Amino acid sequence: MLRIISLGLLLYGTWLLLSGHYDPLLLTLGALSCAAVVGVCWRMDTIDREGHPNHLTWRAPWYWVWLAWEIVKSNIDVTRRILSPSLPIDPCVTEVLATQSDDLGQVIYANWITLTPGTVAMVVVPGRIVVHALTAEGAKELEGGRMGRRVCRMMGDPA
Repeated sequence: MLRIISLGLLLYGTWLLLSGHYDPLLLTLGALSCAAVVGVCWRMDTIDREGHPNHLTWRAPWYWVWLAWEIVKSNIDVTRRILSPSLPIDPCVTEVLATQSDDLGQVIYANWITLTPGTVAMVVVPGRIVVHALTAEGAKELEGGRMGRRVCRMMGDPA
């Protein structure tokens, strides 16, 4: 029930921000349309832990800041390697352990890997992710597991 209410509030809040109309008729129509969408989602059984992960609401923004910094650092590294022929580009494929306890955590981890320039998650299977890295250093950093541990902490996993 909490997920249904939070989805409805999230949709209505987004509608309010994007529409900018505060007339009583439009507020009522917006609420009715959001209720209809929540009803359809409920009937389709998509309001679950993966479809609406409200358990990440308060923890995720701090990790997004960390991820944004990692993306900036990786962008600088990839740009330097492109512009400077003396820096090696040594593409490799490696397997990274995915210690997250559920599929949502593993998908978030794979997406974080792909968002970071120089690495792409190619295959996600339970317990591991096959990654293409632009450099051996990037692959070794992923194998170290720092990003995976951050995802676990964000998800509330004990791993």
